[in-house]
Amino acid sequence: MLTSIALILLIGFTLSGILGKLGLPGMLGMIATGIILGPYGLNQISPEILDISAELRQIALIVILARAGLSLDLKDLKKVGRPAFLLCFVPATFELLTVTLLAPSLLGITRLEAAILGAVLAAVSPAVVVPRMLHLMESGYGRDKKIPQMIMAGASVDDVYVIVLFTAFLGMHGGTGFDAASLIKVPVSVIAGIAAGIIAGYILVRIFKMFHMRDTIKVLIILSVSMLMVTLEELMKPWFPLSGLLAVMAIGGTILKTYELLAKRIMGKFSKIWVGSEILLFVLVGAAVNITVLGGTGVKALILIFSALFVRMIGVAVSVSGTPLTLKERLFCAMAYLPKATVQAAIGSIPLAMGVPAGGAILSIAVLAIMVTAPLGAIGIDRTYRLFLSPSAEHHNN
Repeated sequence: MLTSIALILLIGFTLSGILGKLGLPGMLGMIATGIILGPYGLNQISPEILDISAELRQIALIVILARAGLSLDLKDLKKVGRPAFLLCFVPATFELLTVTLLAPSLLGITRLEAAILGAVLAAVSPAVVVPRMLHLMESGYGRDKKIPQMIMAGASVDDVYVIVLFTAFLGMHGGTGFDAASLIKVPVSVIAGIAAGIIAGYILVRIFKMFHMRDTIKVLIILSVSMLMVTLEELMKPWFPLSGLLAVMAIGGTILKTYELLAKRIMGKFSKIWVGSEILLFVLVGAAVNITVLGGTGVKALILIFSALFVRMIGVAVSVSGTPLTLKERLFCAMAYLPKATVQAAIGSIPLAMGVPAGGAILSIAVLAIMVTAPLGAIGIDRTYRLFLSPSAEHHNN
């Protein structure tokens, strides 16, 4: 295991640095490291690490969402309001419907299998999007119109919506039928997650104000409670829907609102933790990518992916219509909603494991979507934000 960790860090940081020098997102080097070292490459990542890969990726996601919550001012969200709400489900719905309509004729699969594929593909990757939106908030780009906050909030709820639909479609395939009531789980899960996070955040603030402790300990306590929130989601799943990841963001948002001084102090510590978490997350996403299944995909799969992405961009345009955003700013929002990685790596193999006849095709197209959209979205955001977004007045004066 020690050798695996050393190789992950050394090769991951090296490739990330090389790509950074070439003007490409370092994340691509980390994903490439995972593919090279993973079980479908040189097989140099120990089974002990691969066995807990899902949990390690989840911890990394918790770190970045906790950091996002500490930056997400509720007043900003109230100002963007309607478009942030629409971004939670409209682009994903547009993409899912496109795949459901086109996949049967392009790939020769059933309509239900196409819907399952659409649900796998429709989730945006918060692991790619959120760190970049945090960078924009810190550098001031798009801040005056709350563009990064709007994208960050929408991308985080988007995943909850898509995963509930994915579960519902798999249930239909398993013979349990489509339970319309399962759609009610989406708003319930969102509201319950936010409520649980707010309560936990208030309790943590009271504790931090009552007892003196180092900021490092406070960060570890926040992370521990955040992990418990994600665990609570799993425990509650049979009886009550609750989004643990939204609870994590709500904890950070509550601390920012009620104890702003602390939130500002510990943001830097979360940024440092993210340096290590980021490489683990993307290397393990790369390790989950089975490039051998790509042989079964071809031009038709690429046509499907790009058609769905185009319609998804239309969904983003619909969501931000009626806002004061310029054409360039709307185009930026559409690009920021392209990347896919974590959700596809997590659920892409489930249909195959559950005996869905098109499971192999679904997995291979999920892999192809990661390979195409993660770099496309990351490069799109990194290369265009200075061109498409205006710096805030405060940043511009500096």
